[in-house]
Amino acid sequence: MEIYLTTVTIIFTVMLAGIAVDRLYRAFAAKNPKLGPFRKPGCGSCSCHGSSCDTPRR
Repeated sequence: MEIYLTTVTIIFTVMLAGIAVDRLYRAFAAKNPKLGPFRKPGCGSCSCHGSSCDTPRR
């Protein structure tokens, strides 16, 4: 039972830490827009959304 409770606690802590890091990242990006292009949520390694891109290719 002790291993089960430890595992649940670790998973819950990691989940909360991930949420905290995401909120800190969003706050930092909102306060510092001049630092560069931050990826939008749901994007891969580029700024494309499905078959269309934000900026046209040359």
